[in-house]
Amino acid sequence: MTAVSDGTNLVGLYFDGQHNIPHHIDDRSLEAGTLSVFRQTAAWLDTDFKGEQPQFTPKIRLQATPFRMRVWRILQSIPYGETLTYQNIAQEVSRQTGQARMSAQAVGGAVAHNPICIIIPCHRVVGKDGSLTGYAGGLDRKAGLLALEGQQHPSSAQ
Repeated sequence: MTAVSDGTNLVGLYFDGQHNIPHHIDDRSLEAGTLSVFRQTAAWLDTDFKGEQPQFTPKIRLQATPFRMRVWRILQSIPYGETLTYQNIAQEVSRQTGQARMSAQAVGGAVAHNPICIIIPCHRVVGKDGSLTGYAGGLDRKAGLLALEGQQHPSSAQ
C-alpha cells in the first residue's frame, strides 16, 4: 500500500496497482515510517487486517468538491461490519440537500475517488441487490475486507 501525507495528516492511502492513484504524488510525501501519521496508519491497518475494529483513526485531511465531501462523510458513518448501497447513499444525500433525487451513479463516482481506502470504508458500499460492485482496489480485495468484518456477499461466497 502507498500512504501519502501532507506532513501532519494522512491525505491518501492506496493499494499498489490501484487505478485511481493521483499522478501528483511526490517522494517527500512517501517517507514511510518517518512521520507519526504513517506509524498510526500502519497500526490502524494492522488492527483492521486482524479482523478487529480499530478504536482510533489517524489524522486525515480531505479536499474535494462539496458533493464528494458529503459522500465521504456518509462513508465514514457506515458502521464496522455493515454495508450500505449506492442507492442508500444517494437517498441520504438527497435528504441532506433537500434535492428531490440523487443519482446512485453520481454517488458511485464520488465513492470511486475516495483518496483514503479502507479507513474511509468505501469497501462497505454494495450494489442494490447486495452484490459487490466497483472497487478501485479490485473486487477480490473488497470481498476480503468485508469478510474480515464478518460480511459475506453473493460474489464472495465460494
